[in-house]
Amino acid sequence: MRYQLVLQFGANTTDDFDQLVILEERLIQELGSAATVDGHDFGLSEFNIFILTDEPAMIFEKAHRVVRDQGLQHSMRAAFRELTGERYVILWPSTLAEFTVS
Repeated sequence: MRYQLVLQFGANTTDDFDQLVILEERLIQELGSAATVDGHDFGLSEFNIFILTDEPAMIFEKAHRVVRDQGLQHSMRAAFRELTGERYVILWPSTLAEFTVS
C-alpha cells in the first residue's frame, strides 16, 4: 500500500476512547480488502485511526459514511500522505489549513 490515511478525532475521556475503538472495528469490517486499518493512537486530546491504502480518496469516502453513521463527522479531521512522505493532503474538513499527528 502506498498511502497512509489518517482519521483524527478530538478525544478526552475513556467514553470517547471506547466510542472510537468501536468506530475502528466498524471500519475494519466495512473497508474490505482495498484498505488495511493499521491501528490507532490516543493522546494529547486526539485519537488517530491509521489506514493504509492505494486509493486514499475512495477509502476516505467509504470511511466518511461509516463516521457519519456513528454521528462523529463533526469532530473528524482527515488527511493522507505517501508512506515515505511527510506532507499531508487534507481531505476533511475543506476549511482545515494544517494537519498534524501528535
